[in-house]
Amino acid sequence: MRPDEITEVLNRPGSRELPARDLTRLAYIAKDGTPRNIPIAFVWNGSEIVMCTAKNAPKLSALRDNPAVALTIDTEVHPPKILLIRGRAELDFVDGIPDEYLSATSTYEMTPEQRVEWEVEVRSLYHDGMVRIVVTPTWAKLIDFETTLPSAVEELIRRREERRVG
Repeated sequence: MRPDEITEVLNRPGSRELPARDLTRLAYIAKDGTPRNIPIAFVWNGSEIVMCTAKNAPKLSALRDNPAVALTIDTEVHPPKILLIRGRAELDFVDGIPDEYLSATSTYEMTPEQRVEWEVEVRSLYHDGMVRIVVTPTWAKLIDFETTLPSAVEELIRRREERRVG
């Protein structure tokens, strides 16, 4: 998929609201060769999805071996809006707590006092730093069930229309 096609998908009205959600589902291939799909907090910075994790997270060695990933960001209402993204994970080991981690968790419901206590605990837990998992989209699709549908359904509709015309 060309970069301008990806940008067009990500700039659609239905797509723009989805990167403001709290969680994405990160799919990757684990070290044992089996698929994994995990919920993880993220931040969209306008060109990349950034997720943060502990330096000892098992997914890191898997992503080093096979950086190909797929992300799903969706809603729970009917009809759902679903943003599908594919890309390659780049790992960025950082000292301290990345700003993206604090930003991704900023919607957690807590009082200001609880937030201060939570951040102290986070800084204590991740005192040796974290890893930023950065994904630049190489493919994207919006499924909103109004203007776009799953590709299999789009194909069925196309075939039906061909039969009507032919």
